[in-house]
Amino acid sequence: MKRFLVFALLILSSLAVFSSDLIIESKTQTFSNEERKIKLDGGVKVKLDNLTVESPKADVSIRRNNKLDTATFYDKPYAYEINENKKREVKANILKVSLINKVVRAEGESQSIITEGNTPIVVINADAQEYDTKSSVMVATGAVTIKYKDIDTFSDKAVIIADQKGGLQRIDLIGNAKVKQAQNESEGHHFIYNPITEEMSVSGNTKTVAISDDGKKLIIHSDFQQYHKKQNSYVGSGHVKIWYDDYYAQGPKVSVFPDEKTGKPNAVYFVGRSKIVQQDKDIIADKIKMTMDPKDFVAEGNVRTIIHNIDTKDEEDL
Repeated sequence: MKRFLVFALLILSSLAVFSSDLIIESKTQTFSNEERKIKLDGGVKVKLDNLTVESPKADVSIRRNNKLDTATFYDKPYAYEINENKKREVKANILKVSLINKVVRAEGESQSIITEGNTPIVVINADAQEYDTKSSVMVATGAVTIKYKDIDTFSDKAVIIADQKGGLQRIDLIGNAKVKQAQNESEGHHFIYNPITEEMSVSGNTKTVAISDDGKKLIIHSDFQQYHKKQNSYVGSGHVKIWYDDYYAQGPKVSVFPDEKTGKPNAVYFVGRSKIVQQDKDIIADKIKMTMDPKDFVAEGNVRTIIHNIDTKDEEDL
């Protein structure tokens, strides 16, 4: 009886730090004064605000001032949060919930799913994920993969920012980042994607590969790139290099626009002193426009042409 009374007092004293009720359910609950932990076993269910965590077993650490600190859930626990028609789910080998800061940390084979209605719109897998329920910011680390609509990503780390209703506002991919969308693939050190405007930027040794219907590749290397999904256009700057078929071009800045009929990348505009190489010819100019279909280019402004390995033999020597 005394042990139960002490346990009840601990719960009640901890509720004072919350603006809403903390509800803890399980088949058995024991308190160890030596370990400063409440141990929960069998059908564990903890509810805090909109967050619910379910697990076979758990323990709750207690501070010296008798305030509940961190709840740790074992044996593949499951957590979920519901906001209007959106649901966020988290699965992992272990879940740690800070009852003071309201931060959920998933460790080991962690997976988060954001569902709108009955449709999953985001699936995140990582070694570990940490979600702040107050700021709606999630940080995922270790072999992070994200599937968002028609976009698939991989990175060492990801930071996902959502609004209070669970809608995505921004996705950052950091370290060895790769993004695949339809026939286009990009890689770089740091991606920033805005799901609202559908704009994506990438910095740090960036590379984009766009494959046309005939299988030919348009490859873009640069220090920085920005992609507008609605316009299907690219902007690249800083040591830009482009390869397409037997074309090679380079310059300080480039813009790539789609064909009006096919919607595929087709027209490439270099601005600043640029060069295009085709077979034995180098053409240097202030502006260069190249197209894939029809395959052509136009150079303007202080144009200089260099033809390599020209045959200088006299006709009589042939």
